[in-house]
Amino acid sequence: MNIYKNINDLPAFKNPVITIGSFDGVHAGHQKILSRVKTLADEINGESVVITFFPHPRKIVDPREQGLSVLNTLDEKIGHISSLGIGNIVIVPFTFEFSRLSPREYIEKFILGCFHPKYVVIGYDHKFGLNRAGDIHLFKDYESAGHFHVIEIPKQEVDEVTVSSTKIRSAILSGKIEDASLLLNHPYILTGKVIHGDKLGTKLGYPTANLYISEKEKLIPMEGVYAVKTEIEDEEFDGMMYIGKKPTVSDQAGINIEINIFDFNQNIYDKTIKINIIKYLRNDLKFDSLDQLKEQLAIDEKNAIIALDSLKTFDKKHPIVTIAILNYNGSELLESYLPMIEFSSEKYEFDILVIDNKSEDLSVDFVKEWYPEIRVAELSKNYGFADGYNKGLKDVHTDYVVIINSDVLVTENWLDPIIEALEADKELGIVQPMILSMEDKTKFEYAGAAGGYIDVFGFPFCRGRIFNHVEFNENQYEDNAEIFWASGAALVCRTKVFKSLGGFDGSFFAHQEEIDLCWRFRQAGYNIKCISTSKVYHLGGGTLDYNNPKKDFLNFRNNLYLLTKNEHLINLLWLIPAKLILDGIAGLKFLLDGKFRSTIAIIKAHMSYYKHLPLVFERRNLEQNLIFRNKINKPDLNGIFFGSIVWKYYIERIKKFTDLNF
Repeated sequence: MNIYKNINDLPAFKNPVITIGSFDGVHAGHQKILSRVKTLADEINGESVVITFFPHPRKIVDPREQGLSVLNTLDEKIGHISSLGIGNIVIVPFTFEFSRLSPREYIEKFILGCFHPKYVVIGYDHKFGLNRAGDIHLFKDYESAGHFHVIEIPKQEVDEVTVSSTKIRSAILSGKIEDASLLLNHPYILTGKVIHGDKLGTKLGYPTANLYISEKEKLIPMEGVYAVKTEIEDEEFDGMMYIGKKPTVSDQAGINIEINIFDFNQNIYDKTIKINIIKYLRNDLKFDSLDQLKEQLAIDEKNAIIALDSLKTFDKKHPIVTIAILNYNGSELLESYLPMIEFSSEKYEFDILVIDNKSEDLSVDFVKEWYPEIRVAELSKNYGFADGYNKGLKDVHTDYVVIINSDVLVTENWLDPIIEALEADKELGIVQPMILSMEDKTKFEYAGAAGGYIDVFGFPFCRGRIFNHVEFNENQYEDNAEIFWASGAALVCRTKVFKSLGGFDGSFFAHQEEIDLCWRFRQAGYNIKCISTSKVYHLGGGTLDYNNPKKDFLNFRNNLYLLTKNEHLINLLWLIPAKLILDGIAGLKFLLDGKFRSTIAIIKAHMSYYKHLPLVFERRNLEQNLIFRNKINKPDLNGIFFGSIVWKYYIERIKKFTDLNF
């Protein structure tokens, strides 16, 4: 992370997404705001910039706040913000003169003059400028003038920020350190330099590191003994900490902070250490003798070990799977299908991410209210399926990512056999479950069925579905078969490979982007399978009706993109003219069936393809380089039907996959 302390010497940030605040504690509420800043910056390929103030503005503008204690020292705040993946932090010296800027001067001279933001992320009640007279409405005036876009943090989240700051201070001062940690979403920390003490701890058999905290405004917890973890030069050690006035041996007025680090004998004088406070053990006591104090220290040590071991026992394992659900105006679908997602696996840790494509309904509010444990990535516009996932997954680093539609009903533990297969075979890149129809559970579902294939002309079909003929599920595809492509309605892939091969092609917007992705995986030597012991149910057309002309446009155009990007160049010399003829026949059939808008969609699809052909070849070259750099085996193109599925279906009247001769 880049740190700037001089606002007169800032770089020209690229597409900066900024937020402004004191961020004292960098607690759970702040983390939501900072996460939004980072997600938005990733989305637009910009830079995340946090603007904060030192000293705390309240100490300058309100004389009654001179004794205000802060939850973080400046260095602690920087450390917390850096850990959240923010790229830049600007520390603005908050002076009386700065506080006298009028609201318009604040925006024009400070925000626009120093940062030239693309987006400004603030709360609905954010106040700024002289007498705090500026508010979000003034920011929106500048937004309408085209200076930047304003992202407003909802009232509920802003209120949460205000309330939690007060609760955190109260919890720390009353010994409720675990409550404070929950609100902070991280342990409360003390950072300071180790100084010499009176060596009493050494005499008692419990040598201590005496901590000196230079920032006088730092909030010190209530007096007593705590279980702690001590960080010294990137190493972490268990221990216990005493805060108090040593009433057994002195009548001093000052507070001592001493840490006994278990099984530790290094010389750390003058080193800066960080104390993560885990649990409050007892209050400060005065003992009748040093022997009684020593006996109590032995009890404290045992209790600290128990507390720290308990933390290790119940610490949640790092998830290896992210279930990513792309949403656009799907509040009803989320309400219906999201509950079962939480029962996706009993063997593997997973987290859930809803990527919202700038919904205009109450989707995001619904998830935040009813599923606060689920992460939400709010995009600034509707990027479609392909780029929506690319943008939303930028910050995902789990081993596997699940791409799943919001209109899919999963079955209990459906992920387990899929992850087992991926863990057992490192050359397996993408897996899909068997996809059945939500409307008729005895039939396969159009979008994927029991795994996808293509013919030499690039026409896709499935085990269980050829064109519009969908088979009944009679257990004919119960084997875990190798396939050519997996359905974007529900697939699981290796996150690192997904990203290294370029992710989805955003130019597809939606439809057949998963076939394009799978083709790249296969060119890089990875296998693709359908694990039929895993089953899900797809509503089908829940996000875009199958008979929508827009769907026809995307399917015909994207199929041309697909072939141009992945087929051998020599084959394109006859394939593209053949596609022109075949698509012309399809357009004529639509016309005879009275689907005039679908015929127009095919014409527009071809016009769009020829118009964008240079960009398609540019993307092809980029992806071929990625494939070359990340190839693990020779290309495996099993799953291509070397014939015409159109001929088989319409002329030979073959309707079932099992009747095809591969």
